[in-house]
Amino acid sequence: MSVFSALGSALSQAADVIAPLFGASATAAAIVLCTLCVRAALHPLARAAARGEKTRAAHAPRLAELRQKYAKDPERLREATAALYAESGSSPLAGCLPALLQLPVFFVMYHLFTTDGSGLLGHTLLGAPLGGHWSQALADGGPFGPHGLVYLALFALAAAVATWNYLRARTTMAQNSATAAVPGRAGAPGGDAVPGLAGLTKVMPLLSFGTLVSVAVLPLAAALYLVTTTAWTACERALLHRDRGRGGDGDRTPGKGAVSATSTPGKEAVSATSTPGEEAVTAARTPEKGTAAPARTTG
Repeated sequence: MSVFSALGSALSQAADVIAPLFGASATAAAIVLCTLCVRAALHPLARAAARGEKTRAAHAPRLAELRQKYAKDPERLREATAALYAESGSSPLAGCLPALLQLPVFFVMYHLFTTDGSGLLGHTLLGAPLGGHWSQALADGGPFGPHGLVYLALFALAAAVATWNYLRARTTMAQNSATAAVPGRAGAPGGDAVPGLAGLTKVMPLLSFGTLVSVAVLPLAAALYLVTTTAWTACERALLHRDRGRGGDGDRTPGKGAVSATSTPGKEAVSATSTPGEEAVTAARTPEKGTAAPARTTG
C-alpha cells in the first residue's frame, strides 16, 4: 500500500466519523479539516520563517549601505556583511530552512488530492464529483448549474483571498515608494537597489490571482485543498506580520544581539516571499544603528 493510499484510507475513515454532520459531502469536509490540521501542525515552522524574514528585512538597510560603501571592494563587503550577521547572531539564510521543510508536506497533500490512488476522488461535494473539473461542471449544467455553483463558491473565496493579499501588497509598496522618495534613505533614487526588484514587486501581488486559474483546471478535491490552504496562509501572514505596518515591538527578532524594529522613522526594506497560493511583499522599519535623535531647536 502506497503512502497516498494509506492517507486516503485515513481520510475516508475520518469522513465516516463526521458523515452524520455532513452527509454525502463528508469526504470534502474531511479534506478541509485535514488541511487545517496540517497547517496548524506546521505553524511553528511558519513562525520561524517569519522571524527569518523580519531579520533579513531589519538588516536590509544596513546591507544597502555596505554595498554602496564597499561597491569597489568585494572582499571588504563580504567581511562587513559577515560581521553584521555575526553581531545579530543570524545568517543571510535565516528562515529559509523552516520554509523549505514545509515543501515536502505541501507536495504530499497536493498529490493526495490530484491522483486516483488516494480513493478520495470518487466522492462528491454537494453533488459535484471531487475528481471532476470545472469544464465538466460547465458541460453538465453551465456556470449556474448544481455543480457549477460549487465552483463559483470556490472562485469567490479564492478571489476574496487574492484581493486581500493584493491590497496588502499594494499598501506595502506604497509605503516603500514614499520612503524611497526621501533623499538619503536606502532604496532612494540613485541608491544601490537590487536590479529588477522594482519590477518584481509590481508583478508579485498579481500572482495571488493565479489561484483562480488553479481552481479552474485542477480536480475539485485539489481546488478545495488549495483554497483552504491559501486562506490559512493569508490569515497566518496577517497574524505573524501584524506589527510590520505599525512598526511595533513584534518586529524584534529573538537571539543574541537581535536587531529591533521600532516605529522610529528610519530605513525600509522589502522582503518578498512565496507560499503556496499566495505571495506578499512586506516592509519593516528599523532605525540606523548609532543614529542619534535629532535635537529640537527653537526659532
